Amino acid sequence: MPLLKDAMPLMKEPHSPPQAPLPWVLPSLFAAFNVVLLVIFSGLFFAFPCRWLAQNGEWVFPVITGLLFILTFFSLISLNFSDPGILHQGSNEQGPLMVHVVWVNHRAFRLQWCQKCCFHRPPRTYHCPWCNICVEDFDHHCKWVNNCIGHRNFRFFMLLVLSLCLYSGAMLVTCLIFLVRTTHLSFSMDKAIAILVAVPAAGFLVPLFLLLLIQAMSVSAAKRSYEGKCRYLQGYNPFDHGCASNWYLTICAPLGPKYMAEAVFLQRVVGSDWVPIQTPRFPTCPSVLSPPASTSGSLQTREGSPRER
Repeated sequence: MPLLKDAMPLMKEPHSPPQAPLPWVLPSLFAAFNVVLLVIFSGLFFAFPCRWLAQNGEWVFPVITGLLFILTFFSLISLNFSDPGILHQGSNEQGPLMVHVVWVNHRAFRLQWCQKCCFHRPPRTYHCPWCNICVEDFDHHCKWVNNCIGHRNFRFFMLLVLSLCLYSGAMLVTCLIFLVRTTHLSFSMDKAIAILVAVPAAGFLVPLFLLLLIQAMSVSAAKRSYEGKCRYLQGYNPFDHGCASNWYLTICAPLGPKYMAEAVFLQRVVGSDWVPIQTPRFPTCPSVLSPPASTSGSLQTREGSPRER
């Protein structure tokens, strides 16, 4: 039976931003503005340089960029309205006075109590201060779409970044080809719009490519963005199943139950000689009237103070 010292969380909790409630109107307007901006620039792109290329027999550019625009718009809207893996708030049957421990690949995690949602958070679950929710397998809060990125929508996020990279590159190449093909013509509205579209496309291409590269490396190593400042004990990541398995679990695997990731194994039954440890230093949830009795699936320490090695 592992000691309480071994049952501490594998990662330190990241420093939370200020917990003051943020108005939801401005972030929502910013996310809507990004969608409108994408539609406006795409409309100018297809109405001027793409139209000229199509009229001169270059149909391959409008077809390819049109398909990429549909993919980008679909992934953007899907990510805006997707469920990142929200865990529902607790009830009167839960309390912060119990010590719950789960195992992940031979590593013990003591579940942290969320004062906002009133339940013990599973490993890698984090309370987002902007959305005021606990998100399973939390990666980060994306202000561009005003939504958290977590277990249930991370694949949409990767699809959005990839499609934006391809779409920006296709727009830039198409505009450059249009400008080269029209060098013998005088300056016109088509050329002005092509330059207007090519400049932001080139400006977004490099950051998007770097973001895609960083996220690909994180998926390969089974890491999360918010864990960047946290250190792993003994350099061991229990969530790492190998590069191929990590990509499968992140992109292709069924999402499974909403409330607990499949990588977490709820462990052993509590024996009769084990009793819950009381931790009165934790603040209680207003909705909890009394601490619950010991439940199956939780690992507690023996009565008294924890032993030190």
